[in-house]
Amino acid sequence: MEEVDFSPVSMYLTSPAVRDRSQSRYCFFTKNNQMKDFINRLFSDPEMLRMGHAQQLENHNLGLGWIYYALGRLFRSERAVVIGSYRGFVPAVFAKSLQDNNEGGEVVFIDPSYVDNFWEDSDKVRQHFADLGLSNISHYRNTTQEFVKTGAYRALSNIGVVMVDGYHSAEQARFDYLSFMEKMAEESMFLFHDSVQQRTSTVYGDDRSYEHTVCQLMDRMQETPGLETITLPFGSGVTLVTGRPDTLEYINKPFENEAPEQVISTTA
Repeated sequence: MEEVDFSPVSMYLTSPAVRDRSQSRYCFFTKNNQMKDFINRLFSDPEMLRMGHAQQLENHNLGLGWIYYALGRLFRSERAVVIGSYRGFVPAVFAKSLQDNNEGGEVVFIDPSYVDNFWEDSDKVRQHFADLGLSNISHYRNTTQEFVKTGAYRALSNIGVVMVDGYHSAEQARFDYLSFMEKMAEESMFLFHDSVQQRTSTVYGDDRSYEHTVCQLMDRMQETPGLETITLPFGSGVTLVTGRPDTLEYINKPFENEAPEQVISTTA
């Protein structure tokens, strides 16, 4: 007959409560190691440290990426949408957060590859994210104007987070916002990157410089009843917008040098 150790220490170490706590600690350290591995893979590409998200290589700091990851975990939505990304930092971080939710969440990533040809080859795009351990990103090589005409757009619903980080004019950011406003989940949020100041960008080439004016749209959103905004002035800055506008009258007014017929006709 097997001898059973009834000593207090043995009984404590084999109790269900201790086993549960040990299992919890094991899961925590496993997840922690998985996150470290993800960051190591992410930052092995120096290009992932660019484009103003306050990342730091020396201490494996995701910068604003921690906010993006946390929002994905908090909203626990079926999908997130990312409009524009230089090398995929933001879609990768959101995809990691939805993957860690273990609820089948996906990222819809929209980028026409106008900066260079990085997003042109679909096989290379899939491999790019697979190398980060991610398989829950669907890339569409479109502008938002093109994407809204597709079946993939019409099928979208219950979006938890939309990151607007494409062409950084106030007019385009407004188009992005209005295009997805009706697709959002009840609890959801828009993020607008490069939102804190107006500046000249040459990302498309010195001969195609243009003004970042997303901050002008943010000024209007701050004054729009029904919306709440908070701006995090780190890196190039990101503004978080929640709620639903009571009216689009102010948002839809033409910006400087914008023809009235360019404004989208949409009601709240």
